[in-house]
Amino acid sequence: MAATVAVSAPPAEGELDRSGAEEEPRGEGEEDGAQNSSPPGPHSRLAKLPLSRIKALMKADPDVSLASQESVFIIAKATELFVEMIAKDALVYAQQGKRKTLQRKDLDNAIEAIDEFAFLEGTLD
Repeated sequence: MAATVAVSAPPAEGELDRSGAEEEPRGEGEEDGAQNSSPPGPHSRLAKLPLSRIKALMKADPDVSLASQESVFIIAKATELFVEMIAKDALVYAQQGKRKTLQRKDLDNAIEAIDEFAFLEGTLD
């Protein structure tokens, strides 16, 4: 059975860095530090993955006894960025095959072609 993931095409305009994040012009989006004055607790709105499940996965490791909310948030954000990066790299191979849907072979091709993903070789077998 082939696993598929739907991914929208990358933006036509705007500069993308290696992580795929679009760079915002400085000065826009922040007025008088309004974004920086938010309370430190509600990280859940900034993360797309469920923080409670990530915390449970972290605690499943016998070496981890406690996990702070900040560390759980950082792991969640890093995971989101990793999934976004590998999906965008795999999208290139899907587009070469004139498809809009990612397939397992696209992920395999991205893993084989990009050195950063070398640690994943053989994990999808």
